[in-house]
Amino acid sequence: MYVMRRIVMKMIKINNTLLFITSVALVLLTSYLIVKVEPETFKGFLDGLWWVLTTVTTVGYGDLSPETLGGRSIAVFLYIFGIGLIGVVIGKVVDAFASFRKKREEGNIVYKGRGHYIIIGWSKKAYYAIQELTQSIPGAEIVIVDELEKAPMLEEHIHYVKGNPTTKETLKRANLDRASAVLIFADETIQDSKLIDGKTLLIATAVESEASHIHTVVEVMEEEHIKNFRHVKVDEFIFSYETISSLAVRSAQTKGIAQVYEQLLRKNHGDDLYQISRRKEWKTYEDAFHALLQEGATLIADGNNLSINRKLKKEIPVDAKLFVICDRDTYKRIK
Repeated sequence: MYVMRRIVMKMIKINNTLLFITSVALVLLTSYLIVKVEPETFKGFLDGLWWVLTTVTTVGYGDLSPETLGGRSIAVFLYIFGIGLIGVVIGKVVDAFASFRKKREEGNIVYKGRGHYIIIGWSKKAYYAIQELTQSIPGAEIVIVDELEKAPMLEEHIHYVKGNPTTKETLKRANLDRASAVLIFADETIQDSKLIDGKTLLIATAVESEASHIHTVVEVMEEEHIKNFRHVKVDEFIFSYETISSLAVRSAQTKGIAQVYEQLLRKNHGDDLYQISRRKEWKTYEDAFHALLQEGATLIADGNNLSINRKLKKEIPVDAKLFVICDRDTYKRIK
């Protein structure tokens, strides 16, 4: 037992690649030898391979077994060395999966995908943003960046990178340069809105300095701080306090309007807001408006310009960002 324990301990310390190669070589070699030694029992290489695998994995169906001294010698060799070697390999595979899961939970990973969405700053708003993303874009890859001890969410398409989002190393581990977009949420643990926006600004500055070409959306507490964010060339802003207050007042003045906003913001039911590409045959906004209307969609904006109905005769610029209201099936047809 002492000798076996020493052998197993030495196997554990062997390089993983060498251990794998050795295991494959052992299986293939003994499969070949058993066929050569007992051709009457083992008709071909596949029979030998089947017997070796059932032996070293201790399954032992008993449908094939060696009968000669040479064949049984090979079996004894497999009992002593093969089972131990394969057992170590299986153990290392299990450990590798456990280690990978632990790294995922602790955020000690390097995300290597592309076209993903990075969400910086965990909060309830970030949670709902992920829910909306997964509903709007099935299969979307999402990377959460925060300094939490454990991943707040972990699913097949949701990953966690632990670290300070103002540092280059953390953003690099999230593969910022190949992301589709970055959403930066305000830190709800800070009470002072000025300090909240200050931290958000530091993160936005780090993101823009590393990957200015990536579309960045930032949650801002106070509108007066927008000029600072524009200075670092943030693409879009979400006003947390102002948006909620404005929606509450509009709902009080015009009953039911909150439901209209909710439907346009959520893509899991009813008509929604979608961006479409300009078609070659559309020369003016009027051309696009009437063509889309026939297909069941309503053209409402070009970028942030909502005055489409007042400029129907004007030509559509090449870089136009057209937005329509329609249901998902209509969008799929006109996309």
